[in-house]
Amino acid sequence: MQGTKLDGFLYRNWSVQDVNVTQEPLLNPSSDYDDEFLHYLWREYLHPKEYEWVLIAGYIAVFIIALIGNILVCVAVWKNHHMRTVTNYFIVNLSLADVLVTITCLPATLVVDITETWFFGKTLCKVIPYLQTVSVSVSVLTLSCIALDRWYAICHPLMFKSTAKRARNSIIIIWIVSCVIMIPQAIVMECKSVFPDLANKTVLFTVCDERWEGEIYSKVYHICFFFITYMVPLCLMILAYLQIFRKLWCRQIPGTSSIVQRKWKPLQCPIQSKGQGQQAPKPRVNGVAAEIKQIRARRKTARMLMVVLLVFAICYLPISILNILKRVFGMFDQTNDRETVYAWFTFSHWLVYANSAANPIIYNFLSGKFREEFKAAFSCCCLQDNNNQDEHLTRGRASTGSRKSLTTQISNFDNVSRISEHVVLTNIGSPNTNAAGQAQNW
Repeated sequence: MQGTKLDGFLYRNWSVQDVNVTQEPLLNPSSDYDDEFLHYLWREYLHPKEYEWVLIAGYIAVFIIALIGNILVCVAVWKNHHMRTVTNYFIVNLSLADVLVTITCLPATLVVDITETWFFGKTLCKVIPYLQTVSVSVSVLTLSCIALDRWYAICHPLMFKSTAKRARNSIIIIWIVSCVIMIPQAIVMECKSVFPDLANKTVLFTVCDERWEGEIYSKVYHICFFFITYMVPLCLMILAYLQIFRKLWCRQIPGTSSIVQRKWKPLQCPIQSKGQGQQAPKPRVNGVAAEIKQIRARRKTARMLMVVLLVFAICYLPISILNILKRVFGMFDQTNDRETVYAWFTFSHWLVYANSAANPIIYNFLSGKFREEFKAAFSCCCLQDNNNQDEHLTRGRASTGSRKSLTTQISNFDNVSRISEHVVLTNIGSPNTNAAGQAQNW
């Protein structure tokens, strides 16, 4: 079995012996066998099987969800200035990579997985696999930048200040690096016919595969690709999010008081009961409330990003392992159960594209602001009445003014916590002290 790397185009190891044609004269090039032979190949090998119809439906669903969802993510950030934060810039870049791979690679992968034939010519044989590997690199580097940004903001807020300008520069660097390091993928891709005698008569069984000068180069390239685009970034991101988890859920966050970090729920009672006894000082109440909101916002954002990373790791794990087994260890070269291996590769290709469709769904469920923007977009598409549209836009503006996005809260509360740590919250007492006693001590 021959197959590409992450471009998703896998072919069985076709040979004339694999085609069980009992009429020997049909294999004689001088015989008039072309039509009958090609019809036989189409009927026995190329026509979609029952499970492949399920695969086609899955590809179509992923295409629609990924395209619409990622476009909505970009539109939501573009339309709302308050959503143009560092984290959201990286999320938009991740969505652009998903849109690229969905439009350029998914349809071609579906056709090749079903027909096992490359119909798109020599030029696209180099372009499409190259674009997919670029999108994989962009996605990995973007997720790494998001993890690094959150790690600095939560674990070391005074060491590095992230800005929108730095985020945009980082995105440009990500695309440049990805386009450069994936050039070998475009160089080694070539078209060839499995049946050379039929090359001038039909495009069926034309494959787009890698062609290396030596086997050692292929092994080195795929090992490096696996570690650079999957294993090493994934391990570093896991370490970063483990430290973030410890800071947000297990330990004190830099810039917040220990009383708020560890026991902020009991603090709500004295704050809410301030009208019954002595009223707590207003600056102190505001500072505590700001810290509580900061912790909530950071936890929500971290939870969403952890889920995005988990889904990415799961979706890319099967194809990464299969490619290492195939390209480095050559496990599938002499296999007898080609159908099973082919099914595993085909399903792993679908998982890669399913990751592009999963990200907008994650944002919808775990980010309230993105959910509002998605609802607004769908409402504008479904309602043709201008009055209803104006009413919805007015409601959206009111919601925008009353509730900031998760990432905006994080940015604002970082500054609040740094000031309040030394000015307002240094004398917060034990949570067991009542409201009157706290006000008296202050």
